[in-house]
Amino acid sequence: MIVTAVALASCGSKAADSPPPTISPAQAAVSPAAAEAPAGSVRPLAGRGEAVVFDAATSSSVVLSSGPAGGSALVTFPVAGPSRTVALPSPATAIVGDGSGTVYAATKGGYFAVTLGTGDAVARFDVDGERDTDFTAITRRADGKIVLGSASGAVYTLSSTTAVGARLQIFARVDALVAEGDTVAVLDRGQTSVTTVDPSGTKQQHALRAGEGATTMAADPEGRILVADTRGQALLVFGSDPLMLRQQYPVPGAPFALAGSSRLAWVSQTATNTVVGYDLATGIPVEKVRYRTVQQPNSMTYDDKTGTLFVVSGSGAGVQVIPGAGS
Repeated sequence: MIVTAVALASCGSKAADSPPPTISPAQAAVSPAAAEAPAGSVRPLAGRGEAVVFDAATSSSVVLSSGPAGGSALVTFPVAGPSRTVALPSPATAIVGDGSGTVYAATKGGYFAVTLGTGDAVARFDVDGERDTDFTAITRRADGKIVLGSASGAVYTLSSTTAVGARLQIFARVDALVAEGDTVAVLDRGQTSVTTVDPSGTKQQHALRAGEGATTMAADPEGRILVADTRGQALLVFGSDPLMLRQQYPVPGAPFALAGSSRLAWVSQTATNTVVGYDLATGIPVEKVRYRTVQQPNSMTYDDKTGTLFVVSGSGAGVQVIPGAGS
């Protein structure tokens, strides 16, 4: 199903003079207690899962966990073996991995680089001139540049570990970032929009409305950008070059968490504690498999090599591991 989207107004000379118009951001449903046993196995997680990435170099899922005291930690779950916890010096808001053993975590004023493995070394990088900036999103481009998004609606493209090479202020808030090559896609929940930023970091390429209340975004290996329209009860599939809405498919149950893989697009239904795998190859999403999940399935990641799906609870119910998911 191909649906025409309405383009947002282009950025003009006065784009940053006043905040853009917004709506109340959509949120995941408050999940009921799990009525059935989750598929696979569940590993304990101390705290609430906020985000998760998979690191191929260590064959591990890495969870950003927040505790009741407001602190943050990275918890590493190898496909085999015990988990490890690395406390972060200050609260973190988002994570991204390079797939080669390093995970980056956004924090106020900068970001952490955590080298996974024995010792799990943590290094902090303060972004030049941004000591009081609340960074809310982070991604890493194909050229290795770190890109950060802020609560005030700016996208920062770093030219070194700490120097700001470009700053683009056209959003109400930057809620998520994903990179396709050196192009970065920005999700703004208040504007329920997806926008691509060119490799220079200074220009908006394209901007599209994203349903009635978009909440999360992920990239898949085919170069597609997946967006959960939680309020509109739909999965949105965008092409990234150029940004174009290619598929829109109804997904009931407050869709929220997303994960892309080489075969399926994974979407969680937070109102029913379910995850569904969709095949996107035919031009319209086709459901191939569904699993019962832990309570509050708010984030996911997938290991293409082993076919393992990791579903992380946002309510403290642990990390669900589903081997051979989709097979």
